[in-house]
Amino acid sequence: MYIHELKDWPRFHWNRERLAEPLADVRHRQGRLIGYMEALGFTLRQEAVLNTLTSDVLKSSDIEGEKLDAKQVRSSIARRLGLDIGALKPTDRTVEGIVDMMLDATRQYGQPLSAERLCAWHASLFPTGRSGMTTMRTGGWRDDRTGPMQVVSGPVGKERVHYHAPPASRVDGEMRAFLEWFNANADMDPVLKAGLAHLWFVTIHPFDDGNGRIARAIADMSLARSEHSSQRFYSMSAQIRQERHAYYGALEATQKGTMNITPWLEWFLGCLGRAIDGAHTTLAAVLAKARFWDAIVGMAINNRQRLVLNRLLDGFAGKLTTSKYAKLTKCSQDTALRDILLLIERGLLVRNPKGGRSTSYALAPRR
Repeated sequence: MYIHELKDWPRFHWNRERLAEPLADVRHRQGRLIGYMEALGFTLRQEAVLNTLTSDVLKSSDIEGEKLDAKQVRSSIARRLGLDIGALKPTDRTVEGIVDMMLDATRQYGQPLSAERLCAWHASLFPTGRSGMTTMRTGGWRDDRTGPMQVVSGPVGKERVHYHAPPASRVDGEMRAFLEWFNANADMDPVLKAGLAHLWFVTIHPFDDGNGRIARAIADMSLARSEHSSQRFYSMSAQIRQERHAYYGALEATQKGTMNITPWLEWFLGCLGRAIDGAHTTLAAVLAKARFWDAIVGMAINNRQRLVLNRLLDGFAGKLTTSKYAKLTKCSQDTALRDILLLIERGLLVRNPKGGRSTSYALAPRR
């Protein structure tokens, strides 16, 4: 028997005392990370958001076994955020749709969640109307025309059923109840609400496919509400991808349990805390850039030099030469050489060993 078959469904309950300490701890970590990122300045914050959202989109799809092109995802998000990251890679409709859904969830977090909005997200996930080789119903609740909705693993003939969703005839009513609860200003911490919303939505499993990705987008929406900010500095999806087996195990155990979902919420809070801690790895390049500029504050750097230093900090493709410097900053080679020599004098650049026509430069090692 699954929880949606219990007579007290969907009256979820949990042990507030058991969750009080882990909730306070994750809220503290959340506040510290946001406070630290707010101190970085607008440009670096935008870069951090770009890195986080790119990771979020890639990992949320990866959990479902779908591999996306990282450069396409990054280009699509950068274009929408208005960020200059150099040459933007053309993107296909699938990438554009997933990015559209994620940005709508996090940037429009204050807007009500509706059936129309969820169906638009679903249609954006499957712009061709297919999931792999299978034609599917998009932009609408499932109708179970191909059989009951099940979560299954294993080879043909040896399948294991992990979960059996409510019949399609119940989906419309179940989703009305879910949306009414989600949009209500209930006396519930938005972080806990994110965990419950995730569980409740995937238990209903209203679509033919894409339920996991949409559930994670709904959770991100609630987390954005908890921070009153559309800027994302950590990726819950990236952490879930690392803990995929534990994630599915926690879901399966909860869906075969009782309406007491304390263990699920404990797991969710723990995973969220680890996601926040892991943000320092995801944002390592941005944080290194922040430390670099903090270390040379007050040093006279012109706009051309600043542009090139930032490109080097971002991971410049190839080696920096005077001609590349001149092309990048739209200046003469004489000006480029003067700029470079000044940066060497100030200990910010070093000349690579090979000289002559192959002379190139790199960032000086930081102490």
